[in-house]
Amino acid sequence: MKQFFKMMFASTLGALVAMGLAIIILVFIGIGMAASMGRAESSPFVPKPNTVYKLSLNGAILENVEENPFAALFGEGSELGLSLKDIVRTIRLAKNDKNVSGIYLKAGTLFSAGVATIDVIRRELIDFKGDGKFVIAYADNYTQGSYYLCSAADKVFMNPMGLLLFTGRSAQYEFYKGLGDKLGVEFMVFKAGTYKGAVEPFMLDKLSDENREQITSYQGEMWTHIMKNVADSRGITVDAINTFVDKAGFIGGQEMAVEAGLIDSLKYETEVETYIKDQAEQSDKRLRVVGIDKMNRMKEERNKSKNKIAVLYAEGEIASKTAASPFLSSSGVNEDMVAALIKLKEDEDTKAVVLRVNSPGGSAYVSEQIWHEIVELKKVKPIVVSMGNVAASGGYYISAPATKIFAEPTTITGSIGVFSLLPNMAGLYQKLGITTDEVNTNKYSSFPTLTRPWRDDEKALMQAHIMRMYDTFLTRCSDGRSKTKEEIDLIGQGRVWTGKQALERGLVDELGGLDDAISAAADLAMVGEDYKIEYAASKKDFLTQILERQLVKVKVKMLEDMIGPEMLEQMQTVRHIRSQSGVQARLPYEFQEVL
Repeated sequence: MKQFFKMMFASTLGALVAMGLAIIILVFIGIGMAASMGRAESSPFVPKPNTVYKLSLNGAILENVEENPFAALFGEGSELGLSLKDIVRTIRLAKNDKNVSGIYLKAGTLFSAGVATIDVIRRELIDFKGDGKFVIAYADNYTQGSYYLCSAADKVFMNPMGLLLFTGRSAQYEFYKGLGDKLGVEFMVFKAGTYKGAVEPFMLDKLSDENREQITSYQGEMWTHIMKNVADSRGITVDAINTFVDKAGFIGGQEMAVEAGLIDSLKYETEVETYIKDQAEQSDKRLRVVGIDKMNRMKEERNKSKNKIAVLYAEGEIASKTAASPFLSSSGVNEDMVAALIKLKEDEDTKAVVLRVNSPGGSAYVSEQIWHEIVELKKVKPIVVSMGNVAASGGYYISAPATKIFAEPTTITGSIGVFSLLPNMAGLYQKLGITTDEVNTNKYSSFPTLTRPWRDDEKALMQAHIMRMYDTFLTRCSDGRSKTKEEIDLIGQGRVWTGKQALERGLVDELGGLDDAISAAADLAMVGEDYKIEYAASKKDFLTQILERQLVKVKVKMLEDMIGPEMLEQMQTVRHIRSQSGVQARLPYEFQEVL
């Protein structure tokens, strides 16, 4: 009888839990539908005369942030970051609206906002000023990136106690070979490409000459690009900027920044707001501003053409969905991109596709699957690639077959090479007193193993595999760029190039942004001006994403409570390394620019 009641109780509890989940899902659906309907039915935002658009520059700037109707419910809105697409759109709307007098740039700390991303925004701000409207910038402290962006303003103000952290570009790397030696871990490195530096931290104790050469090249070119644009905007010389930087102007006193012409004046925030209020001819006691959310609700004339130019985003690391941990979610570019490309290929109204690539690469296998579908789509309609901050290694792999490739001058691209990194744990096991043994039916039954040193023939097998993958990479680029494999190999070898350098070597077709790529796609599709832009999705529907995200958060919270936040962070790092199975076509570096 006890067993009967136990079973009945368990069944009842299970049914109640299932009903509860069903109710929650229905509530989420209702909230999402209500939010969507509310947005659709609410009247568009109309600015009052003399309105100032306040653009707060803080956090990450991503290519495209999907709208989240549950953000308020889960308190998530700010964690996703700013959307480059929304920033560009709202600046253009502000430019074309007679009631918007100017833009107030409130600068904070920008991260995940590379030079190419900032260049896009700077161009929009400069164009905005062309209609006689003003752009005023202020910051308590300027990071290098936030200042570079704000230097396009008519006036650049800083707090009297602020710092202008304009220091030049730096690239710093950590090396783990010595740690491996102490632990008894041998890092077995297999690569194709003299400049493929991703594995150097595990095989050297400093940068190789080749790696130092390429880093010096692209860092120098990007710094020259930044200084020239700042000098042009500020009406000063490049020499004046270098003098400020080399004299450590960022800690030499705020007046040094004013004397160098980098800052117009030192003002407190309230003084800046009063200044902007006067410029906008506002009569209110306090400065009246609107943020990006309201600006996004402004009415926009939409083309009602049946012809569509689809914009598809490939942003983040390229990795298989199966690499995700049950506790930790994955993001970036995966096999969902294949389904999205197939859908666009079969849509008769989609006349051309623009693939916006902002990826350092990753899995060679997933890159190949995406490459194949791009080739298939290209047989039916044009596909144009627009490169963002990074389109390297696997990011270039999926770009190569495009009908046409655009890059920003400071895009990081190329890195045509592959690698594989495997640890031999035998030395560590010996230090820990662990022994292993094996019984095999065939010569390579235990291959690849991490518990014993590899034989020479096993290492030769892996290196041959890497070279075959590199040959495939060369072939993909050769076919896509109409060059011989020998020509690609000369500019390949894992070498990283800026967009400008890539243009000179035939890896891209033109320098330009997303708008240029869209115009080119329309020309190739021969639709003239008779088209509308549609932003295509490459991920699961939003409801599925949000529910999965909340489930992951619950799991992560449970794990954090059990092992603590420090151990969780280490687990995430280990999980990320383990997820990179197979041969990698990935950029040699993690770009973490705090700008």
